[in-house]
Amino acid sequence: MVTKKYTVLNINTSKKIDKKHIKLTFADIENARQLFGDYNKNLRQIADELSLSIDARGNTVYITGDATTASLAKKLLTQLYDLLKKGYPVYSNDIDYAIRLLSSDDGINLKEIFLDTVYVTSKKRSITPRGRAQKEYIDAMRSYDIVFGIGPAGTGKTYLAMAMAVAALAKNIVNRIVLTRPAVEAGETLGFLPGDLAEKVNPYLRPLYDALHDMMRFEKASRLIETGIIEVAPLAFMRGRTLNDAFIILDEAQNTTSKQMKMFLTRIGFNSKAVITGDITQTDLPVEQPSGLIEAKNILNQVDGIKMVFFSKNDVARHKLVQKIIRAYEQVENQNSSNQV
Repeated sequence: MVTKKYTVLNINTSKKIDKKHIKLTFADIENARQLFGDYNKNLRQIADELSLSIDARGNTVYITGDATTASLAKKLLTQLYDLLKKGYPVYSNDIDYAIRLLSSDDGINLKEIFLDTVYVTSKKRSITPRGRAQKEYIDAMRSYDIVFGIGPAGTGKTYLAMAMAVAALAKNIVNRIVLTRPAVEAGETLGFLPGDLAEKVNPYLRPLYDALHDMMRFEKASRLIETGIIEVAPLAFMRGRTLNDAFIILDEAQNTTSKQMKMFLTRIGFNSKAVITGDITQTDLPVEQPSGLIEAKNILNQVDGIKMVFFSKNDVARHKLVQKIIRAYEQVENQNSSNQV
């Protein structure tokens, strides 16, 4: 009977090992237990995602797979263990994000991303970036007064902007938050909806309320809205105003007209930040109506003091099925485009 050879690697050393059969021993038993998960569920998740074998005995794991995936699993487990030692709780979705990050760039340091806490919610959950694009986006919001976040749904554009806005308000960097959207979606208009003006615009602003309530308790958010410290309003309500000492978020900006975008950008006053988010592939404007976001991207991309951050489908940070859905739709759209040529 042939016995496989495993090279012992203490987690604190960096010796070369056989990448086909790897043995990792973690010094801290409690962190190792958290890393493995209840009944080794985290290890099973990693093994399934990377199509390899991971066995655990005590605080030691045995990795068996091809050279590439075994090496990736080693880096993944090592860096997740380091996160746990820093007090960062590792959940199933963190493992998904970490695998995606290291698969695209095996030189990435997960601590630089996962430990960059933007805000801690009322439920004591830390909001942190989930990838290079999100990290770049957060750093841009810290350094620039006007930031564009452009990319597909599910990449965290609005959610992270909201977290940065709430954090800025909590630190007294700004005196108020202004959240706005153009009231145009899926071919519907305000006149299509029943009720008074407030009831008509509410469905368009609901996603902003949802994100806000995820950051803070409902009672506190409601009180801040009632006192005007947080304002949620349709884009049309911004006309004629100058917004000082504010963190302003324009969401779904692909549905702005050229005039609306120019109007919004010229509302920004002293000590204010503005974040404009949108997906230029999902415009609901009439065909003959150009998107203000697309125009702004082309006109302002070289203006000093304005930063544009672009997300791709690989940056989708929702349920992992969302990324697969986006890819499936793209394949059909590309196929239809090819058939029409």
